[in-house]
Amino acid sequence: MQIPIFIVDAFTEQLFFGNPAAVCLLEDKLEEDLHQKIATEMNLSETAFVRKLHPTDDFAKSSCFGLRWFTPTNEVPLCGHATLASAAVLFCKKKNINSSLTFVTLSGELNARQAEDHIILDLPLYLTYPQKLKVNTQALLPAEKTGRVKGLILTLKGRFTGKPKGYDFYSRYFAPWNGVPEDPVTGSAHAVLSSYWSQQLGKKEMLAFQCSSRGGELKISLRNDGRVDIGGHAVIVLTGNLTLKSE
Repeated sequence: MQIPIFIVDAFTEQLFFGNPAAVCLLEDKLEEDLHQKIATEMNLSETAFVRKLHPTDDFAKSSCFGLRWFTPTNEVPLCGHATLASAAVLFCKKKNINSSLTFVTLSGELNARQAEDHIILDLPLYLTYPQKLKVNTQALLPAEKTGRVKGLILTLKGRFTGKPKGYDFYSRYFAPWNGVPEDPVTGSAHAVLSSYWSQQLGKKEMLAFQCSSRGGELKISLRNDGRVDIGGHAVIVLTGNLTLKSE
């Protein structure tokens, strides 16, 4: 059994920047335990599995697919950058004919649409309850053992001036509880940050930068229906096939 697999740098226009995700296109149903085994083997912050919902579906012609995301240690309910990467593979490598795609996920239906030279994700907008906190990343895991915390966001206000580009706010995201010490660029975290900074800045259109070592840029537009559009570029780095041999 061969599975088409791609590695995509999301939320960047430059190779080896942004957040890398693996994307697997599933023609047939995959044994449940293989999702996690493949994600662990890929050892990226997220591996996405795009699956056909019906036998007659076509990656080049259909507009609705199933989508799941796995870190090296577990499945997660939402991942922005791996959704962007999945859409980029379908639009750019499979030449999908639709201008908008729908993904059926654990977080409901998520839409991704082409907009000029980038892709816009339609994500749920989450309310925020900010906490003032001094962070020691090495102490995060032993400090939180309730299982309620899945990630930690650090953020600060930006200046929309400067060279080559100014940003409304900056952030970093840590998720050692999901096997990701620091995530390079996190679309799902910006579904939270968008709400917070919109209230703080009085703006619905914002430009954000996640300042990990790889770094990535996100274009944000809050909507009036309780959702947020998060736009970004993607660069496909690797194309290949994963061969699964029966034992």
